[in-house]
Amino acid sequence: MVDKRVFLIVLDSFGIGEMPDADKFGDEGSNTLRAIYKSPKFSCSNLEKLGLFNIDGVNLDKSVKNPIASFAKMAEASNGKDTTTGHWEMAGIISKTPMPTFPNGFPKEFIDEFSKKVGREIYCNKPYSGTEVIKDYGKKHLEEGGLIVYTSADSVFQIAAHEDIVPVEKLYEYCQIARDMLKDDLGVGRVIARPFVGEIGNFERTRNRHDFSLKPQGPTIMDTLVENDYDSIGVGKIYDIFAGKSVKETHPMKDNKDGMDITIKLMDKDFKGLCFVNLVDFDMIYGHRNDVDGYANAMTEFDQQLGLMMEKLKDDDIVIITADHGCDPSTPSTDHSREYVPMLVFGKDIKEGINLGERKTFADIGKTIGQIFGLDSPISGQGFYEEIKR
Repeated sequence: MVDKRVFLIVLDSFGIGEMPDADKFGDEGSNTLRAIYKSPKFSCSNLEKLGLFNIDGVNLDKSVKNPIASFAKMAEASNGKDTTTGHWEMAGIISKTPMPTFPNGFPKEFIDEFSKKVGREIYCNKPYSGTEVIKDYGKKHLEEGGLIVYTSADSVFQIAAHEDIVPVEKLYEYCQIARDMLKDDLGVGRVIARPFVGEIGNFERTRNRHDFSLKPQGPTIMDTLVENDYDSIGVGKIYDIFAGKSVKETHPMKDNKDGMDITIKLMDKDFKGLCFVNLVDFDMIYGHRNDVDGYANAMTEFDQQLGLMMEKLKDDDIVIITADHGCDPSTPSTDHSREYVPMLVFGKDIKEGINLGERKTFADIGKTIGQIFGLDSPISGQGFYEEIKR
């Protein structure tokens, strides 16, 4: 076995500029990095040293002469811009057929059947902002006890319920019922529990969110690692995104800081394989709520913890930092955006300053992880390990 550890950190929604087909997704002009870079709350010296601003097309006049990471601009080959397709792609699955979306809500026949199975009335059933939907339907929900069902531009079926009306475990049960029902043409990428608390006029979503994902529709790099007796560890919602498949150890997190604290602590663990990390707050708390300064500040806080992580790296450790899509908080939209994402890779065994250009698919990351461990994985993608290894 190859005695190495790879830490793959996904900065959820950290896009770096619109892709050529962004107009098809309604995302012309989106650039998450540019939006938060303008904020006085943004200060990311470690990402700067690694080479974030050296990536092709970033063009923010902060490139450094000698970046200490190798870097690339990653294009998404999948037909989508959501969490599931983005993470699946970096693990090796390219989804050419988009997952179904429901701009007019879910079919009445399905809603009626779901309502019958859970024994509760269903409200809303249309695309909605997650914070606005509880403002508009929360009072009715408190008074009558039905479920607030809504979707978005993504392939999702979301259920919001007040924790005093529907206990969290019961909400999860309802989501599992929906997950079992949503198949074939209705097979959304994720069913999401969206619990909230508070009083009318002052509702607040809690961190008891839980995703119920489709099982991956093909082999992933984690499958290959597990088949070859390597460790596969997930931090944050990685286990949920892959429906638990080939994620053998999972560490839920409270927030981004907690996720990084867990990751840094895992660096003290003796393991060989992959630690796959999702930091969701950038997207969930700031991107979707169009909070530019909040997003910028969260990136600054991550950058500080990244510095601690860099100090703890062992000789055989490799870190890859990337994202799954964009979510520009400066646009009128509250949805994800179709953007390129950054890729930074570093470690003592990795060459510094190699510009890997524009990669055609996120799957190149998964393929490269396979190469690091000497494994010929059947996943999609073109690996770049030979170009960056010392």
